[in-house]
Amino acid sequence: MTPLPVSAAQGRRLVLDLQGLAGPPHRRFEDGGLLKLVTRMGFVQVDSIRTVERAHHTILYSRNRTYRPAMLDRLLERDRSMFEHWTHDASAIPTTFYPVWRRKFRREAAALRQKYRRWHGPDFEAETGPLLDLIGKNGPVRARDLERRPARNPRGWWDWHAGKTALEFLWRTGELAVARRDNFQKVYDLSRRVLPPEAFGDAPDGPAFIDWACRSALDRLGFGTAGEIAGYWNLVTTQEAGAWAKAHLGAEVIVASLDAADPDVRPRKLYAPAGLEARIAATAEPPAGLRALSPFDPAVRDRKRLRHLFGFDFRIEVFVAEAQRQYGYYVFPLLEGDRMVGRIDMTADRAAGTLNVRKLWPEPGLRFGAGRRQALDGLLNRISRFADCRDVAYADDWLPDL
Repeated sequence: MTPLPVSAAQGRRLVLDLQGLAGPPHRRFEDGGLLKLVTRMGFVQVDSIRTVERAHHTILYSRNRTYRPAMLDRLLERDRSMFEHWTHDASAIPTTFYPVWRRKFRREAAALRQKYRRWHGPDFEAETGPLLDLIGKNGPVRARDLERRPARNPRGWWDWHAGKTALEFLWRTGELAVARRDNFQKVYDLSRRVLPPEAFGDAPDGPAFIDWACRSALDRLGFGTAGEIAGYWNLVTTQEAGAWAKAHLGAEVIVASLDAADPDVRPRKLYAPAGLEARIAATAEPPAGLRALSPFDPAVRDRKRLRHLFGFDFRIEVFVAEAQRQYGYYVFPLLEGDRMVGRIDMTADRAAGTLNVRKLWPEPGLRFGAGRRQALDGLLNRISRFADCRDVAYADDWLPDL
């Protein structure tokens, strides 16, 4: 099969469109618009770090300026049209996908049990039955609630470590669901009390499960290796994704040759949906303005794809010792149109009402002249209001002398 040639520019536009970054950022959500956006993306990663605003809120705000955190909370905690669980990391996921996750729970339960035994010891297993009974009778609990339960043996029947492990295990295997969050701490309840009845319809069998996982991932990726297809949802193995792609080559799956942003880098051969050429032709140019992306944004999460398509070398330095960081603890990539133009270190001081801009690093060869500075000022003022701040304060050396 002759690979379909795809330029880096075509690949960038397609990826940004599939990930919701090609639409007008100022258009208000219509009814169900936020749920449609997340369904189109597949999920939105949830993270606790709040240097400006938490990752899930930043991801959605970067796609639509009218987004506010209460909108996602409503879908998760009132409408129940989304649920919280794991993809490659903790994520908010449309509830229409929950039957697939129920298959995932069954598929992974034995391996997860063994993993928890290795990590935490076997004590948690004795806690699972009593914990389910407790929640069934008394209602939702948080991990810290277990600390206050009376001891029933010298070690403490409600051992904190074992109790929390049991709680997480029951959530990871589907017995419990996250009913809400209190100050970002998960509150757990029985899954059937949290999620609507339709979430418990027929779960796909083995072949249908693999087909859904691979087909839906490739649709959202636009193109990818077997590893990238498997890693999108983290539902199947790379071997299963590779076997699926090869079995569907021809009518449903093709091979594409994706050029790199750097002309000296060789093209990558990737799997793609058979309709890729038509999808590329129908993809519009993304808006020309500046956007600050979360470090956990799906458009930048896969570092190898990011380097290949955008020529942008990025990593999160949260877990890097301060003295060894190249940029900063939590740095936001800056997207302009279909290219990455820099990265910025900023934090929200809500007590002072100030968004503090510490440093901006333009990409090599790019200047932040008057026009781009004006666009950046507008962006930062909007982010300041989104983060419940009133003003933007710039460090003296925030923009390097170019």
